Amino acid sequence: MATIASPPASESQVAPHNWRQIVASYQHPDLRHGLWQVLTSFSGFFLLLVAMYQSLAVGWWLTLLLAFPTAGFVIRIFIIQHDCGHGSFWASRRANELTGTLCSLCTGVAFRYWRRRHAVHHATHGLLEKRGRANHPVAVWAARPLHAPGEERATGDVWTMTIEEYLQAPTWKRLAYRACRHPLFLFAVEPMLNFLVAERLPLAASPAWRRGERASVWLTDLALVAIYGGAIALWGLGTFLTIVLPVAFLAGGAAVWIFYVQHQFENSYWEDDSRWSFTLAALRGSSYFKLPGLLRWFSGNIGYHHIHHLSPIIPNYRLQACHEENHFLQQVTTLSLRESFRTASLALWDPQTQRLVSFREGLAGRSGRSSAPSASA
Repeated sequence: MATIASPPASESQVAPHNWRQIVASYQHPDLRHGLWQVLTSFSGFFLLLVAMYQSLAVGWWLTLLLAFPTAGFVIRIFIIQHDCGHGSFWASRRANELTGTLCSLCTGVAFRYWRRRHAVHHATHGLLEKRGRANHPVAVWAARPLHAPGEERATGDVWTMTIEEYLQAPTWKRLAYRACRHPLFLFAVEPMLNFLVAERLPLAASPAWRRGERASVWLTDLALVAIYGGAIALWGLGTFLTIVLPVAFLAGGAAVWIFYVQHQFENSYWEDDSRWSFTLAALRGSSYFKLPGLLRWFSGNIGYHHIHHLSPIIPNYRLQACHEENHFLQQVTTLSLRESFRTASLALWDPQTQRLVSFREGLAGRSGRSSAPSASA
């Protein structure tokens, strides 16, 4: 079973009063570490792309096998982009901006647009009234009543409803939610929707975003058209799709899975505004995803997600040391790779028990208590 302590009632039960001073010593970027990560990540990615192209002469089966490590390097490059978005990868703001933009040409995720969305996620994570929703068109359409006009909410999150919200929702919305929470949709369909549609259009942009977020989407799209067009002209459309689509599918599915596991677990954390705690949201609302060494390397230590939410400006290459050298950071929900698969059945938040539960558990004996679904819900 996953290591899950009883939900603590206060910050003092999960972290010492001086935790900010403790984590501060890990917040400084290291130039050599950064350069090494950039060198190994980009060189590995491009070498494997060449290997995938060459492997077609042997057989498609070999090309597909090579897509797995290639997708791993895409995840690793995205983690560099992620750190640049937090301003933690380099000491220089300009270097973070440039590196993050270059990474976006490999990941297909517009740097400034994603950076703003992700900042909202960090600012609102664990706030029950400001739960985010996925960035793909289905959730943008179906979850829109959750968002008050002009209010900035997180996007790119996993759409999560409480039991009562689900019971009071109209039938069409229940069906949409069931579809969006199904593992096949979450980890196979949604990643491709994100890559092909959601990241190509600034669907989640707020009117208040005026720092080039929308422009970064269109400019990234133009750059990708040029890059992909050149690859198609050189390789041919069939070869291009044979190489790119498996990598995009695997990288997208892995990225969604990692993010899902690190926030969607049984004893997670959502709280009303008046009782919300930043520290509890980080240490209770984010898991420690304990991955094998190779997967931890490909995922850039993002499994130490509780530390990342506690201090987003810690570079990814310092997260492990921060975890291992501080006992209070080890007293969190810990999920192994095998244990993480059990979270796929969880779907509804129960405010009464402060748990994320399955449809079966959450709805057992409760449907009769629900009020009639409202057409405007």
